[in-house]
Amino acid sequence: MSEVVALGNAGTAIRKANDEGRAALVGYLPAGYPTIDGGIDAIKALVDGGADVLEIGLPYSDPVMDGITIQRAAEIALAGGLRTKDVLATVEKIAAYSDVPVLVMTYWNPIERYGVDRFAVDLAAAGGAGLITPDLIPDEGAEWITAADKNELDKVFLVSPSSTEARIRLTTANCRGFVYATAVMGVTGARDTASDLAAPLVARAKAASGLPIGVGLGVSNADQAAGIAAYADAVIVGSAFVKALDAGGAAGVRKLTESLAEGVRREPRKPVER
Repeated sequence: MSEVVALGNAGTAIRKANDEGRAALVGYLPAGYPTIDGGIDAIKALVDGGADVLEIGLPYSDPVMDGITIQRAAEIALAGGLRTKDVLATVEKIAAYSDVPVLVMTYWNPIERYGVDRFAVDLAAAGGAGLITPDLIPDEGAEWITAADKNELDKVFLVSPSSTEARIRLTTANCRGFVYATAVMGVTGARDTASDLAAPLVARAKAASGLPIGVGLGVSNADQAAGIAAYADAVIVGSAFVKALDAGGAAGVRKLTESLAEGVRREPRKPVER
């Protein structure tokens, strides 16, 4: 793709990594887990370990697309009293800690309850980079797209192996920041092997868009990260970080981040065509 693309906040960070000859590392952790302050410390460990982009999860009571690891973390965060305002406060503290772009990943219902325009304004004011919306499709996202554009926030929608070419074109055309390619069918969670559907999906998305393509769902170790980094612009890791937090606290998160950051640097990459 040779046309000029508006990369947005996360996209700029990902392309910076690509220009260094590597894929970017995108790290996810839910806000409020195991506590609000403990969650902030864990997310700071992602930064300190070398993550290029951050996803902060907004815990939700009906996380139908999440695996058991993230479901359990969300339940604990909510039981501890976490509210949307606390997620925004977490974003604000992380944005003040570093210049790594911070996106919120959330189901759509909490945003509707909070107020779409209000959330966009408050997220931008907190220093947030944008929003990843796994259960919102562009056809039904006009209100969010308008609010995000008004506040210069990234809009990250998902494509999957089952997406048609028309659906991929529609979805990528409405993204800003990057395109989230779900590499496996089903719920989230670390897996022993990466999906063989990932590379073809990335190729299809790249044919439709000049935005960076990030691959998520299932990455749990440096070897998997290295394999995906050979063809994806960004490697997205979530459940493995929650498990690392459970096992070793913030120090465990940093150790895994450092390992994955090494993994995405193993495979030399060709320069991205502009």
